Amino acid sequence: MFDFNVLKFFGINTRSGKVIHPLPAWWEFPSLGWVKSNTDGVVRGSPGLATCGGIFCGNMEEFIGCFYAFLDVQTTLVVEFYGFIHAIKEAQKMDLTNIWLECDFALVCVAFGARTNVPWMLRNRRNTCLNYCGKIRFRVSHIFR
Repeated sequence: MFDFNVLKFFGINTRSGKVIHPLPAWWEFPSLGWVKSNTDGVVRGSPGLATCGGIFCGNMEEFIGCFYAFLDVQTTLVVEFYGFIHAIKEAQKMDLTNIWLECDFALVCVAFGARTNVPWMLRNRRNTCLNYCGKIRFRVSHIFR
């Protein structure tokens, strides 16, 4: 409530949305022998300046690695795809064989899980990553935010 009062003091109008059905979201640790990577992308405007990043954690809550990449001017869809692609490339560099990738962009999860069409500019990169994923144990999931 204090935050709203501060905003009102400075003459900033606020509107609060009505939450219809809140969904709980929590992070689930990977199974024994697996490494989980959560990725995300952000764009300032769409298209706009963009970056993506991710983190790798093991089943014992241990930090394994992370990455980020500045992507110049992109759209939200492309940035989220790049996050997944970078995560797979980093997993390959770390020689991981059991990888669980998770992101908050459902279309990316579908495109990697079901091998559907992706934007043409990402098709070759996605296919290269899928070739690597065919040699390891690979899982994709969507997390709500």
